[in-house]
Order: sequence, then C-alpha cells, then structure tokens
Amino acid sequence: MDRLTRVPGLLYGGDWNPEQWPEDVWAEDAELMAEAGVNLVTVGVFSWARLQPDAHSWDFGWLDRLLDLVHRHGIAVDLATATASPPAWLVRASPELLPVTADGVRLEFGSRQHYCPSSTAYRSAAVRLTRKLAERYRHHPALALWHIHNEYGDHVQECFCPASAADFRRWLRERHGSIEELNHSWGTDCWSQRYNSFAQIEPPRTAPGPVNPTQLLDWRRFCSDSLLALHRAEKAVLDELSPGVPVTTNFMSMLKALDYWEWSRHEDFVSDDAYPDPADPRTHVNAALNYDLMRSLKAGRPWLLMEQAPSAVSWRPVNLPKPPGLYRLWSLQALARGADGVLHFQWRASSAGAEKFHSAMLPHRGTASRGWQETVRFGTELRRLGELAGSRLRGQAAVLLDWDSWWALELDDHPSARMRWLDLLRPWYAALYERGVTVDFIPPTAELDGYPLVLAPNLYLLDTATADRLTGYVRTGGRLVCGPFSGIADRHDHIHPGGHPGPLRDLFGLVVDEHWPIPDGAATTVDLDGSALHAEHWSEWIETEGAETVATYASGELAGLPAVTRHRYGAGSAWYLSCHLGADTGPVLDLPLAEAGVDAELPGLPPDVEATRRHAADGTGYLFLLNHGPAERRIPLDRAGARPLHGTDLLTGTAVSTAVTLAPLGAVVLRLPAPEERP
Repeated sequence: MDRLTRVPGLLYGGDWNPEQWPEDVWAEDAELMAEAGVNLVTVGVFSWARLQPDAHSWDFGWLDRLLDLVHRHGIAVDLATATASPPAWLVRASPELLPVTADGVRLEFGSRQHYCPSSTAYRSAAVRLTRKLAERYRHHPALALWHIHNEYGDHVQECFCPASAADFRRWLRERHGSIEELNHSWGTDCWSQRYNSFAQIEPPRTAPGPVNPTQLLDWRRFCSDSLLALHRAEKAVLDELSPGVPVTTNFMSMLKALDYWEWSRHEDFVSDDAYPDPADPRTHVNAALNYDLMRSLKAGRPWLLMEQAPSAVSWRPVNLPKPPGLYRLWSLQALARGADGVLHFQWRASSAGAEKFHSAMLPHRGTASRGWQETVRFGTELRRLGELAGSRLRGQAAVLLDWDSWWALELDDHPSARMRWLDLLRPWYAALYERGVTVDFIPPTAELDGYPLVLAPNLYLLDTATADRLTGYVRTGGRLVCGPFSGIADRHDHIHPGGHPGPLRDLFGLVVDEHWPIPDGAATTVDLDGSALHAEHWSEWIETEGAETVATYASGELAGLPAVTRHRYGAGSAWYLSCHLGADTGPVLDLPLAEAGVDAELPGLPPDVEATRRHAADGTGYLFLLNHGPAERRIPLDRAGARPLHGTDLLTGTAVSTAVTLAPLGAVVLRLPAPEERP
C-alpha cells in the first residue's frame, strides 16, 4: 500500500503558500484546515528561492517546521519539487537557460517557467533540488504524495536557442537513424530542402514562408518529449529514494502541447488542473470532456482534481465569481467523472503577486466570508462521500484521440484553417453528453473490443496499423463513426496513395473525390430523412463504393451528393460524416448509437441534468445526478422496463425510492446496492 492510500476517504485541500506569510499565521492555517476537513495540502510549488537561497546554501528549517505542524493536525502533504520557477541567482549565473522565441527573443526572469527545456543548467539544478528534498523528507510521516514541477507546458512549450537546436538534432538522429531517412520523412525534395547532415538542421524558427510541415510535426513531438524528459529525470530520483510514495504532476486538461498518452505512462496516477468559466453557460460540458480524458489516461483508474478555483480566477479579461452552489456542483462533477479528490488553488488568498485576486478556500475577508462557509460545508459533505474512493466508471462508447494527428491536422497550408481538433471534437462530445452517454477516450493503439461504438471525429493522421485495427474491430461486429478529413496522411504527413480516406477506403466503402471547404459565415444544408441540418467550414465531394447514403447535401455545389454514409462491413458497420455539422451533429449520431444499442445512463433526463454511475469492487453503485440548470427538476427513478433505482442519498442520508427533486445547481449522490442485494 502506498502512502496516499493511507489518507482516508476522498482527498480535500489545496495549494498552500506559507512562504508568503509570517510563521505565526501557519498555526492558524493548520487549525482552519482541520476545521474545514482538509486532509491533503500541497506545499512548496514555488519555493525554490526559499529552499536554496544561492548555489551553495540550503534552508529546509522552515519546511521542517511546516510539515511537522500539519502532521500534528492530521493533514497529509503533497510535497512539490519546487522546480517550476528557477530562482534569480540561478538565472543570472546561467543566463543561457532562459527560453528563446522563434523570432530570437530571449524571455526574461520575472514570471515563472522561465527556462529552456533543453538547458543542462536548469535540468541539473532541478534534479539536485529534487534529490535534496527526497533525501530529507522521504520518511516524514506527513508525506503522502510527490508533486513534480507545476503545469508543464503552461507558459513555455518550446525554445529555439542553440541548446534546443542541439537537442533537437540528437532527437532526430534517434528517431530517423540517418539523414537519408530524415530527407525521405520530411519530403525535402520539395523546395530544395535536402540536408547533407544533421548538423545543418535548425529548429523551425521564423522563416520567409511556410516551414516544412513534417519538420513542424517532428518539432511538436520533440517539444513534448523534451519536457517529459525533465519530468522523468525528477521522477527517477523520487522512485530511487522514496519508493512507495506516489508521484504525479498536474496536467492541464486537454492541452495540445503535450502528448498526455505518453506522459501518463510515467505518472503513478493522473492529476489535473481545471478552471471552467462561470461566464460560459456550457462550460460544464467541456469540463466533463476534460474529466473523461483524465479518467481515461490511466484506463479508468481514479484521478485527482489537483487545482480548481473556489470562486473567481485572476487571469481572464473578466473574472466572474462562482454564484452560491456552483462551486459545490462543479466539485461534485469531478467526482461524478472518476476523481477521488478535490483540491484547489489556493488555500489562503495571496496578498501580493500576480495571483492576489485569485479566489481561495480562505478568502481575504477570512472566516466571515461566503467563500469560507462554502469551504467548510463542502468539506463536511465530502466526508459523507468517503466510501466512493476507489470506485470507477466506464464509458459506454469510446472516442479516439491521437496527439500526433491533432498536431498534424492543425499545420498550415491545408484546405481550410478552420479544421481544428477541439472544434471538431466538442460538438460530437456535446451530443453524447446531452444524450446521457459517458465516453472513454482511447489512444490509437488501444484495444477496441470492449466498446460497442467507437467514434473518431477526425483521424487526419492514420497509419496502416491503426487502420487495420479499426477494420478488424468493425469486421467482428463493432460500429465505427468517423468524421471528415480523415485517413489523409501517414505518420510522416505524407498523403496516402489511392485517394482519401486512404487505408480506410474499403472499410467506409467510399472515396473522397475532392475536399470542399465552406467559406466563413456560410453554411451548407444537409438533408437527413427530411430534416434540414447545417454544415459549416467543411464538406467533401464523395462517391460511394458500396456504402449506403444516409444523408445528402441539399444546397450548394454538392447538392444531391452523399453527406453521411453507412457501410456494412463484416458483422459491423462503418459510418462516415463528410462535413462538419457542429451543433447539428446529434441527430446523425443517434443512428449509430441506436444501432450499437448504446443508451443513456438514465434515459429521458432534461438536457441540463447530468447522470453518471460509479461502481465499487463489491458491485455497489453510486449514481450522481447533477442539475446544471436554473430550474428545479424532478427526476423519476422508477422507469418502465427498468429495475427501480432505490437507494440512499449520501449527501443527506435520505432514503430515495421513486423520484428525486433537484434544486437549481442541486445534486444527489445515490448509493445503489449491489444487484444481488436489490429487492
């Protein structure tokens, strides 16, 4: 059993920055944490300058006293390695570690993450600090979790300095093996870009015109790998010196810059920072999407919400607070989608610095504030949900997500710059969310057999191995739904021969004759069995080769041609959407959902009520019902043809048998007995 599992129940707490406060405030903080039900607190995230005042001295005394203090109050510690913000003395001693932009501008000290990922000076100093911390605190009884760095890729995702150039060339040698192979992969006979040696290669700095697309794709891969190398260097130290204490770094939801499939392989468990916008009435849908990804990165294992705002953030142009009840609802949403804890930035509101207007569990007004009252109330409620810890939920369908394809899709000089991964994904996800279908995200290498339905809003980059896996899945009875501009290029971003969708042509029973982008502000009508849908940004001239037409274009140059098709293949079927239907995607997805037998967790819910179900190892179920709307909702639990859902609301202890009433922003968490225990 690792240290973290010794913390009972669900995790609750936040980032604490005691170095910003006099030491006599610390005791008050610890007492208030205990009052609020905090059981895990993150410390040391930005304390490098305090821990190491200069190159030759260390000051751990204050951290010793701090960890002893929280331990006396029964609070566990998520101890950060403090490497996200190199101190001024290190920067001035090694100015070359500061990052350089594609235009050659060297960024200055004075913010955070001011380092080049390939800097040996930064890496060696970070590893040294990590080793010192691990040697000192590996046996401290408060230590429950190691927290490497903070939000990799937030401010600095790439650097174009000479050190980065040398590291890029090393990475390219390892990937391609020879300059001949690189020339082939990059297609350097276009525009006379051939190289005679790796020494001639530089990062894709600002150039007179379009830069080689495969060079840009390799650069994105390299940048993700170079930041991961920093993380792995610190983790190796922690694994060596502090085995049994789990290690994580806080992800940033669905971040383009980092291939989280690869990163998650090097996490003991996944943690995430999430900041939904109270100004956006649909932000909870995107939050659900991100939480489903976090759960999926470790194949359904519980994850940790490492940071959220108790109320307003400080970095949007306009930072709205969360109205009463919204903080609670969104915290429960993370639990509903597989989290085993809810942490925050920050514990005590800062009085200085860039985040002094960011909300906190303990606001500037102190314990008289609304924010503090909500902190205490939710801490009490969270303790009632402790039995949820370790339970899981599994999606009813799967969505393919490939960072390589995402990067390649959004390169320049494509038929339309409007084909962006998140813009394609979100309408598909929203349609599933509105229909009460929970999804898992899966990488292109995943096994597909456990899912009756697999969806791929876009697969621009597709290798033959993935195509073969998808084909075999459909042949043996699976249902695959794929969006436009898919099967276009291989892993080198070379166009597949024989017409689009390349290696999926036989599976979908069609060929794309020509891409037909839709101008901004315009739309094309699509006829689906007499219903008019509207496509924007993208359409395709396709010709069927065995597929049946499900919907046709009803306006514009493509009028009368297929827009949506279905192809029976083996025991399954492959559906193809040749256009970007945006908010009208749902009616099309209803067809493969019905064919695959995928139904809502609780059918017939209003669109603003979210339902998910976690399952414990003993078969106990936990049904979350969350009302994201402004109106009261009554949800019947006895439905025709279905087993009645009788149980206990863990938030109130009330027995529930026939229906629940959800107040605006209200929620219930219903414990359902294992099937054999039900009447």
